[in-house]
Amino acid sequence: MKRTLFLFLAVFAALFSASAESIDELLPVRGLAIEAPKPDGMNDFLKFIEGDLVPAHFNLLILRVDWNYAYETHPELRDENPLTKEDVKRIVNVCRFRGIRLVPQINLLGHQSWAKQTHALLREYPQFDETPSVQTENYTEWPNPDGLYCKSYCPLHPDVHKVVFDVVDELCDVFETDAFHAGMDEVFYIGMDECPRCKGRDKAELFAGEVELIRNHLAGKGRQLMIWGDRLLDGRTTGLGEWEASYNNTWPAIDRIPKDVFICDWHYERADLTGVYFATKGLSVASCGYRDPTVCEQQIRDMVRFRKQSAPETAARLQGYIHTVWSGAGQFLRRFNAVKNAEEPNERFTEAHALQTVIATFTDLGR
Repeated sequence: MKRTLFLFLAVFAALFSASAESIDELLPVRGLAIEAPKPDGMNDFLKFIEGDLVPAHFNLLILRVDWNYAYETHPELRDENPLTKEDVKRIVNVCRFRGIRLVPQINLLGHQSWAKQTHALLREYPQFDETPSVQTENYTEWPNPDGLYCKSYCPLHPDVHKVVFDVVDELCDVFETDAFHAGMDEVFYIGMDECPRCKGRDKAELFAGEVELIRNHLAGKGRQLMIWGDRLLDGRTTGLGEWEASYNNTWPAIDRIPKDVFICDWHYERADLTGVYFATKGLSVASCGYRDPTVCEQQIRDMVRFRKQSAPETAARLQGYIHTVWSGAGQFLRRFNAVKNAEEPNERFTEAHALQTVIATFTDLGR
């Protein structure tokens, strides 16, 4: 009798083990997108990777570098006190050893300014500006008479890509990466009437053309392009609005961009189900949350469920979840550690609380 019971339990355990899905099967991409650290924050950032991301099964780290690197091709574009090659190699080595795919980001096309500050590209090359008549120093709260949120470069300027691709290639080389994130979210200035090159052009055509140009450049070096997905969604039809989707008619570009572009589909107030839309368009996609823990967990659980309920071809493109952090890396880590160590109530720092929820959810899926 005991022998029979033992054999039954052994068979049951084997069948259960065979049917249990690994976290890689449930959620292939488990990522974090965050600002790259400053040089004086490197040690804390590496501890965060080792002590928090690795145990929670993160396998992707997207670092917003922008101009926080000591570029040699264009030193005029460096921020003050930028990361050095040696700094970057420390991050590269930790991520490689721990099986984390490392992807650098420079905001391309849009986000060339923020409020009253013009960022390095348009500061040093004002001729690339899509709307030179709009002065960032005159910025007021949104909305404003100029429709100014962030400036864009002109995608048809004959010299812009020489500069842009120089720094993209240099950054990808030092990060030893097989992918690059180009941002391209919240592009409000595109195809503007004051631009002699873009005036009268189809905005979806302009946006798709820029995506394809960047994609082709990267593909020539064996690298994948990642972008945010908001400009590929119709803000009016979906009800998503002009931030999480497009009001300026860039959305038809979804049918014109190469199918190997990876989409980071961000929604922060609700767990909108647009990931399935991207996947059925033939694009690989990850859902992205931010500071609402309930929304973030739902996005992760939804992605697991979508993969199980979809045809294999669609399920393969529903890749996972990428969490986003939009405060500075140093400030965020101080708050995250305060929450983790119970020095501050979770409710005070919503970004930190949200990442704690993501970590707990990934950990649960990895059991």
